[in-house]
Amino acid sequence: MADLLTSETKSKTNWYAFYCLPRAEKKVKDRLEALGKEAYLPLHRAPRAWSDRVKMVDIPLFPSYIFIRCREGELHPLLREVHGVIRIVYHCGRPAVIRPQEIDAIRRFLELAVERPLCEGEEVEILAGSFRHISGKIRKIKKKYLILYIEPLGSLVSIDLTKVARLNRLK
Repeated sequence: MADLLTSETKSKTNWYAFYCLPRAEKKVKDRLEALGKEAYLPLHRAPRAWSDRVKMVDIPLFPSYIFIRCREGELHPLLREVHGVIRIVYHCGRPAVIRPQEIDAIRRFLELAVERPLCEGEEVEILAGSFRHISGKIRKIKKKYLILYIEPLGSLVSIDLTKVARLNRLK
């Protein structure tokens, strides 16, 4: 009976997690899909500031992790084949199986997060300019800019929408 259960679980596809090299998640996803495997890399948009500009970029929700749907027996060959994969995530001595409901919950969370706009009263951080890394509360939202109240200064400032981010954003 135990042999039957083992062979049945090995032939069934489940979601598993790989731990990847830092900042290699997108390449690993492409490599897995090129091998015909179903891979999921949850991404969210976040502003990134450089000295001369602020840009919205897609970054992994879980840095260095990627989800893959396959049979348990395929994990170790993929670990050796796919450049950028460091290890398989284990739980209790076996590859950790992620339930489909958990993957669906991540997808729903990301859909809701994208639809949620900034609103008045919310606290944001300034990402560029002379007030960089200072936070303030939104007083008014216009088409391309917003009015922030900066408490330490006791004043209102106008700032471009693309140069702010939620203070409690995902990192």
